[in-house]
Amino acid sequence: MSRIDETKDFIPVRFGVLTVSDTRKLEQDKSGDTLIGRIEEAGHAVADRRIVPDERADIAAILRGWCDDPGIDAVLTTGGTGLTGRDVTVEAHRDVYEKEIEAFSTVFTIVSMQKIGTSAVQSRACGGVANGTYLFALPGSPGACRDAWDEILKWQFDYRHLPCNFVEIFPRLDEHRRRK
Repeated sequence: MSRIDETKDFIPVRFGVLTVSDTRKLEQDKSGDTLIGRIEEAGHAVADRRIVPDERADIAAILRGWCDDPGIDAVLTTGGTGLTGRDVTVEAHRDVYEKEIEAFSTVFTIVSMQKIGTSAVQSRACGGVANGTYLFALPGSPGACRDAWDEILKWQFDYRHLPCNFVEIFPRLDEHRRRK
């Protein structure tokens, strides 16, 4: 259940959006467009957008670069979460994560089951945190991107969402790096 506390101020989040595909170009990137439209409609900003081929090291390098960029708070990738040999986005994400958000995969599966039934088992959507940055790997279809944003991420990236949200713990994500 999602509740918004209207007495709190909205805090915009800055996103990097990465489409993982061997074939798509920017003008054909419907999934990336879907995410950007929803991010901006919610009042957040897109700080960077790229397309990268399905190469684990290249994906991880972009993720690490964005995690090091103080102008990016969160990263959404789309594509490469399936089961085929070229689907390496999840592995690239896990190469970067300091902590995985296991419940994201579970909740995404529940949402997907309501839309596509047992075909949801073919997605390996995942989420994690690295260097104080949230990272989420979403499937490559516009429908899956809509589902992930509309049912989960929109709420968790709204500071006003109750009982808790990702935004309110931003300052504590990298507390283990600070000197005592």
